[in-house]
Amino acid sequence: MVATTVHLLRHGEVHNPEGVLYGRLPGYRLSDAGARMAQVVADYLAGVEAGSGPDADPALEAGGVRRDVTVVIASPLQRAQETAAPVAAAFGLPIGSDPRLLEAENHFQGLTFGVGDGSLRHVRHWPYLRNPFRPSWGEPYTQQVERMLGAVADARAAARGHEAVLVSHQLPIWITRMALEGRRLWHDPRRRQCALGSLTSLRFEGDTLVGIGYCEPAAALLAGASTVAGA
Repeated sequence: MVATTVHLLRHGEVHNPEGVLYGRLPGYRLSDAGARMAQVVADYLAGVEAGSGPDADPALEAGGVRRDVTVVIASPLQRAQETAAPVAAAFGLPIGSDPRLLEAENHFQGLTFGVGDGSLRHVRHWPYLRNPFRPSWGEPYTQQVERMLGAVADARAAARGHEAVLVSHQLPIWITRMALEGRRLWHDPRRRQCALGSLTSLRFEGDTLVGIGYCEPAAALLAGASTVAGA
C-alpha cells in the first residue's frame, strides 16, 4: 500500500483588534505572532534544527525529520494564504488555492459575539440560535465535512506517496476530524482540539484512512494569543 499523509493546518493568529467574528471577511491578515506561528510550523515540517536559522529562537524552532511535503494548498482567505507561504517556501512549492477549505459561513460574521455589548443582546439575532445541531446560525456541519473531504481526497491523490499540507480554519478542520472519527458533529466550541498553528494529520494507506494525529508546533506562542475564531 502507498502511504500518504494529508496535514490540516489551522492558520496562525489573526490581527483582529475589534474582536469580531471575521468569518469570510476579506482583509484579515496574520498578526506578528501569527506570522511567527506560520514560520514555526514551516520549520517543524522542514525539520529545521533548533537554533540553526538566521533568526533562530531556540524556544520556538523545532528540530526533527524533514517531512516529504509535495503539495501545499490553502483557503483563499488572506490569513490562510499567509500561513501557507513559509511552508511553501520551505519546500520550494507553489501555493494552491481551494475554496473548499474556506471558513464556515456564519450569520454573526463581522459582529462581536456575546451577551454584554455583543450581538446576543439584540433580539433579532436570537432566532439564529434555535438549532445548535445543524447549526442554524451558519453553514451546516455536514456540508462543511463534505467539501473538506473533497479537498482532502484531491490533495491525497496529488501527493500520493508523499505528504500534503492544507491550510484551513478551526471549525472545518475540527468537524472533519470528528466525522472521520465517527463522532457526532454538534459540540462545545470550547473543547475543540485545534489550536492556532496546529496540525491535524490524516494518514492513509492507499485510499484507506489508518490514523489521525495531532500536534501543536507553535504551542510556545499560544499563551496570550487571540482565540476569537472565524465561526
